[in-house]
Amino acid sequence: MKAKLYSDLLRQSQAITEGEPNLIANLANISALLYDTVDDINWLGFYLTDSDNELVLGPFQGKVACVRIPFGKGVCGVGAQSQETQCVKNVHEFEGHIACDSASNSEIVAPIVVNGTTVAVLDIDSPSIGRFDNEDAEGFQKIADFCSTLNWSK
Repeated sequence: MKAKLYSDLLRQSQAITEGEPNLIANLANISALLYDTVDDINWLGFYLTDSDNELVLGPFQGKVACVRIPFGKGVCGVGAQSQETQCVKNVHEFEGHIACDSASNSEIVAPIVVNGTTVAVLDIDSPSIGRFDNEDAEGFQKIADFCSTLNWSK
């Protein structure tokens, strides 16, 4: 069931971005699509790589969020630095977790890598401990991999 959900979301992400060259518009629409479709999440969005190995808040859905996150810090920073999907069942047990929203209890971070460089991460938070599993991580990473094919030239 989850595999079909993520397959559908990937196809919809491709459809809503087809022919649109503006990166921010595409990421905004993808974040809205995912946020409106995936159950039991309270924040979903993108952090874009800024200069000096730092992530800066990009298009998102949810409450006000942390604006800057250094590579290697928190779940997002670890995902950006390692270029590996982070699936955290309980963020309160994650060493160095950055609590932007105290209501978030589990998290997935899927890195977006272009030509070997992390250009962004897709960050998904849930108020439920243990909300995410490997199927969720794989599904969101496939969407992040698709996002790497968007127009990242500035």
